[in-house]
Amino acid sequence: MHTTHPPQHIAIIMDGNGRWAKQRHLPRTVGHAKGAGVVHDLVRSCVDLGVPHLTLYAFSTENWQRPSDEVSTLMGLFFQYLEKEMTNMRTEGVRLKVLGDISRFAPELQQRIRDAEADTLNPPNITLNVAANYGGRWDIVQAVQAWQQAHPGADASELTVDNFGQYLSTAGMPDVDLLIRTGGEYRISNFLLWQAAYAELYFTDTLWPDFDTQELQKAVTWFADRDRRFGKLSTR
Repeated sequence: MHTTHPPQHIAIIMDGNGRWAKQRHLPRTVGHAKGAGVVHDLVRSCVDLGVPHLTLYAFSTENWQRPSDEVSTLMGLFFQYLEKEMTNMRTEGVRLKVLGDISRFAPELQQRIRDAEADTLNPPNITLNVAANYGGRWDIVQAVQAWQQAHPGADASELTVDNFGQYLSTAGMPDVDLLIRTGGEYRISNFLLWQAAYAELYFTDTLWPDFDTQELQKAVTWFADRDRRFGKLSTR
């Protein structure tokens, strides 16, 4: 059911897969697989709530430092998700966009990403952004470089806060209203640094594989009770 004033953009740091597995004496890779299974229901819940943009932090630029078998598992899960969910995304009106530098991925995965993005261009019920090989600092730097390429010879003073957003990976999307981090950590870990400038930050101890529709509803209800002033005086 749609809420009266739902967040226009929810971003989630999906943390706790490894700890979820460890608590059950299972390999970390099992936790990642379980966590990947949460995404479909979560996207559907966002549609039901009237949330038009959802961004999931799937793989950061720092995650390459993890053990190679874990990285391989994460890459494989990403490929499998794209293969498995394409029909559902088209049927349910989900537009997929991958945020990040995909050039480091295997050619097969790069092509699958491009195909998935092209296959989900119809007017969507929701835009699902998957941040993969993404970092907030990278996003800002590449945006500056993109602006410079678009304005060769221009002085940097011509670059403004108002026109900068069109060069970020989230161009055309609203800034993040609600940023959720699961798993009990209290940091944003280089995620959407520009876009989350005025986001409400919601931290929960719930591990990502256990983050279900009820947990999402808790976060959205909490958000609805926030007094978002954006530097102005309270209206309450």
